[in-house]
Amino acid sequence: MKSVFIVYNQAFSERVEYMLDRLEIRGFTQWPDVHGRGSATGDPHMGTHTWPEMNSATLSIVEDEKLDILLEKIKKLNSINEEVGIRAFVWNIERTV
Repeated sequence: MKSVFIVYNQAFSERVEYMLDRLEIRGFTQWPDVHGRGSATGDPHMGTHTWPEMNSATLSIVEDEKLDILLEKIKKLNSINEEVGIRAFVWNIERTV
């Protein structure tokens, strides 16, 4: 199993949930209001007058066989509108209880 941490502009919120539903990835935790800035070219998303946009984040534990499909869908979503922005980060899950 893998932990997938997805950070995205709030404009992608419905698409991220739809993507998880379509892949039958049921469990996730969301943080609806996340401040930040992309590491390469991203504008700040701070929820302020100067930088009014906001990000959200979703963490899900994903079966290995669904990981590549999920990452490919995230990559495709980002390619549609790179200025909006979405990124995914993956960690190994050693155990769960």
